[in-house]
Amino acid sequence: MGNSKLDRTNEIMNDFIKVTEPPEDDEEEDFSFWNDDNVDYYVLQETTGYMAPTLTLLAINHTIISMLCIIGYYILKVPLVVFKREKEIARKLEFDGLYITEQPSDDDIKGQWDRLVINTPSFPNNYWDKFVKRKVINKYGDLYGVERIAELLGVDRSALDFSPIKKPPEQEATLVSWLSSIDKKYHIWKLGVVFTDNSFLYLAWYTSMSILGHFNNFFFAAHLLDIAMGFKTLRTILSSVTHNGKQLVLTVGLLAVVVYLYTVVAFNFFRKFYNKSEDEDEPDMKCDDMMTCYLFHMYVGVRAGGGIGDEIEDPAGDPFEMYRIIFDITFFFFVIVILLAIIQGLIIDAFGELRDQQEQVREDMETKCFICGIGNDYFDTIPHGFEIHTLQEHNLANYLFFMMYLINKDETEHTGQESFVWKMYQERCWDFFPAGDCFRKQYEDQLG
Repeated sequence: MGNSKLDRTNEIMNDFIKVTEPPEDDEEEDFSFWNDDNVDYYVLQETTGYMAPTLTLLAINHTIISMLCIIGYYILKVPLVVFKREKEIARKLEFDGLYITEQPSDDDIKGQWDRLVINTPSFPNNYWDKFVKRKVINKYGDLYGVERIAELLGVDRSALDFSPIKKPPEQEATLVSWLSSIDKKYHIWKLGVVFTDNSFLYLAWYTSMSILGHFNNFFFAAHLLDIAMGFKTLRTILSSVTHNGKQLVLTVGLLAVVVYLYTVVAFNFFRKFYNKSEDEDEPDMKCDDMMTCYLFHMYVGVRAGGGIGDEIEDPAGDPFEMYRIIFDITFFFFVIVILLAIIQGLIIDAFGELRDQQEQVREDMETKCFICGIGNDYFDTIPHGFEIHTLQEHNLANYLFFMMYLINKDETEHTGQESFVWKMYQERCWDFFPAGDCFRKQYEDQLG
């Protein structure tokens, strides 16, 4: 029994790296730690015992969960994303006359992409109002021509006839007929909407890092950014980088162009100042060719606190001293002082703007009535106060219930007031909301 326990102990100890004897004196390595009372040191390897299978099992579980998250998002949330986008396009078509009375700007990539779907037979697919194209034709047909708008919306002339449509004779379903019936343009537009959704892109990145983690465990460190996505304040900080994304990218592009112009000047006139090596046989080639010179300016010159002048030779006593002074000062002024400050300012301003917007929304929700917009500073000076007003007199839920009541009620059964509100709702005109007014205010004004 004792021998078996001893053998088992020896097997376990073989899985460790044990340092027990000091090296010879003639070795060059420094092993000064041996003077610490001959302490034994053990290194636990990743492949030891249960660690390797445990890490593998956790990695597999993490990948499965991340894949289930992205699949669940595609099944449950993507239809809602497509519905919101179709709703936005439909309302802009019906109420703003987009693509009819006005065209999206050239830099509006989202508007240009939506132009792809408005003339497809499948649009709208998720949006509940399937007759939005007919409403657009009825609203703008007299001014801009029925045929022109029908062609723009991809509506056949037979669709303009509201008489009952005869069903075509049924044909035998084949693979070719099924493929030809697929609305390719609509599905291409839908893929574009999905793959530009920030939440979907984040889940795709999350799953990719989880899969790559099977090849190198360090990829799992990227998932620590999920902590930032779990807190609204940290999400605001991350959003400040992408809020002014277009301006930020253009400014970085301008920075690259300006640095290239300085690289051209340095390569042609000041190349000798870039050799700081004392050995003439092995020069320090920082500006040997244009690519090397440009990378040196971008990597070193932009990071230098005083510009490129801090990283190359001092021009004191050189015939080009005056030109070098102008070169260094202008590089510092245009690149470091102006362009880098603009980039930092864009990020800081975006963060302040997002923070102010969140604070303003929170303050308005807490201190102003959502229906009439009157603040609590007024209601606190009269009987009952702000809380009674928002819970009883102007309760948001009552207005929502009334709107759903009108939507579900037959139009022929509407009363006079209901017909008025329904007509305003059909035109998306919200003047029937008592903005800036309420019965209590009218009563107090009469008493005053």
